[in-house]
Amino acid sequence: MESTTDPRRAGTAPTGQVTAGADVADVDPDAGTPTPTVDVAPPAGAPAVDAATPGADPDAGAADSRVEARAGGRARWPTWRRDLGVYGAFLLAAIWVTSAIWADPSGRVASLYSSDPAQVQFFLAHSVRVVLHGEFPFYTDQFNYPEGVNLMANTAILALGIPMVPVTLLFGPAVTFVLLVTLALAGTASSWYFVLSRHVVRTPLAAVVGGWFCGFSPAMLSHANWHPNIISQWLLPLIVWRVLVITRSRRPVRDGAILALLVTWQAFINEEILLFTALACAVFLAAVLAQRPGLWSAAWRSTAVALGVCAAVAGALLAYPLFVQFGGPMAYHGLSDAVRDYGNDIAAFVTPGSPTLGGNERANANLAPNYSEENAFFGWGLALAAVGIVVWLRREPVVRALAVTGGAYAVLSLGERVSWWDRDLFTGPWEWLVRLPLLDAVVPTRFGLITTVVIGVLLALATDRAWTTRPVEPHTRKLVVVALVVALLPIAPMPLNVTSRPPVPEFVTSDQWRRYVAEDQTLVPVPIPSMGNTHGMRWAASTNLDFKIPGGYFLAPRNGNTGDPGRFGGRPSGVGEILQEVATTGRTPKLTDRQRRRALDELRHWRAAIMVLPLDQRNVEPLRQTVEQIVGPARRERDVWLWDVRPLTTRFD
Repeated sequence: MESTTDPRRAGTAPTGQVTAGADVADVDPDAGTPTPTVDVAPPAGAPAVDAATPGADPDAGAADSRVEARAGGRARWPTWRRDLGVYGAFLLAAIWVTSAIWADPSGRVASLYSSDPAQVQFFLAHSVRVVLHGEFPFYTDQFNYPEGVNLMANTAILALGIPMVPVTLLFGPAVTFVLLVTLALAGTASSWYFVLSRHVVRTPLAAVVGGWFCGFSPAMLSHANWHPNIISQWLLPLIVWRVLVITRSRRPVRDGAILALLVTWQAFINEEILLFTALACAVFLAAVLAQRPGLWSAAWRSTAVALGVCAAVAGALLAYPLFVQFGGPMAYHGLSDAVRDYGNDIAAFVTPGSPTLGGNERANANLAPNYSEENAFFGWGLALAAVGIVVWLRREPVVRALAVTGGAYAVLSLGERVSWWDRDLFTGPWEWLVRLPLLDAVVPTRFGLITTVVIGVLLALATDRAWTTRPVEPHTRKLVVVALVVALLPIAPMPLNVTSRPPVPEFVTSDQWRRYVAEDQTLVPVPIPSMGNTHGMRWAASTNLDFKIPGGYFLAPRNGNTGDPGRFGGRPSGVGEILQEVATTGRTPKLTDRQRRRALDELRHWRAAIMVLPLDQRNVEPLRQTVEQIVGPARRERDVWLWDVRPLTTRFD
């Protein structure tokens, strides 16, 4: 039913919200009886956080879902209309950010690195095969044939790809990719807005500010060109909310099962972000309990039961996929050394991100591992604003717990070697953690993504306090508005930088390849697909993986031995290395008999049917001349040079 009284004017809090003062009691919607909740000790006259505090009832709504309260005799917009307006604004912002890719999804890609989008498009095509052909979802030999790839260990985004199968079938994986990026940005912002507005803050503006930053922060923009799995964080606020629910749940079995379903869903989007979130919740709750140890006696029973149920349900659902990931074919343990060292420079926290209004790619070159991993880059304005908020609201346990969580993750994101403007200073704490189970498979710089979320929540709390503290202090509001503008304007999102990429050859799109390649044979792109050459993966993805390819861009055990440390790509390939060097340098080598024999052995191992070299490939003539030294003259078909190598690769079968 509609509310006609503003509860703040009446001196009471809406159901499910925690008010200021000691020993507050709140009505549990399940039990119908008062339940002790935590005193979050906000400034006098200010409302407190509910879902951000263990012991509060975050399961109850903060306002009526149909219409907001009337204030001063003037009716406000119905909540659902306001929400739709906010969601629509976030969607328009996401379209603005991705507009350059939307102009030509198949022909445009990130201007610096094109490998990750091609890999994601390959995984999207794999989801099509899972749905239409019933293929095994967690492993495939459609690339890196015949060894194959462990997809559970490679973030195959099944939870994103399978729902998008109709889009992929109708428009192709390139369109699905940019659609996922767009929805990830808007969806993450919208989800944080929803949770903040219902369970953390009272003013819609505060929720909008927090949701905006969580969805369109420099870190999110940095990953947007490459990693839709990382920026698809719309489940994170729901997981955090449900974790806080179980701290005083009257139905721990139900709430534990709900949390388990969210955890399972997120595991098939990105496990790394799930691990970060779980650890962040633990740090935050520990920080709250350190300040309010009395909460433990009221929360431990329901929390223990709910977590037990969550572990049992999620464990049952994820047991087999995790077995494949860690013990199945082509499983690896630990990341490549090249990635394990990725860390943020301290200066990255006070420099605007590259894809923002005040960003400068050249200035940021040595502050992050690469442009797709700018996981901090808040700028001086926001960095100082975040510190100022913590100082201003330091009396609130929730703010102090957020500061501890964000600070801990910021320190971990520095990696093994702490640096300032690319100058090594000393060894970071990550050096002592990097070899621990699970942590040996994460990229340390990405810990900064959680610091980003913490800052988003702090911005929401500060805005909310400025607007709801009684008596009203106009100077405080003006100061907060100015601080928000100074902090957020330099890191306002800009359209992602893109460049053109060669189209998929007509030889592939016209299905002419089907005349040569059988189901158990491979089409060999020239150069061989690898981390730096992923065009062949796009060719395969455009056909929904109807043909197999050797090589590719993926993580696999070193030397192809299951259980070894991870590396990018499969076993080293002699012909692959030769063709990669020719493609890079444009120089045609004089191959030895040994090199030719090894190349032919590799083609036989791959069960190669044809080798395909696009006419528009860079350094096409040196590449053609090099391949002809191995398998003989090429012939031109449509827009490619073609070698039918079946007589050479099948003679010993």
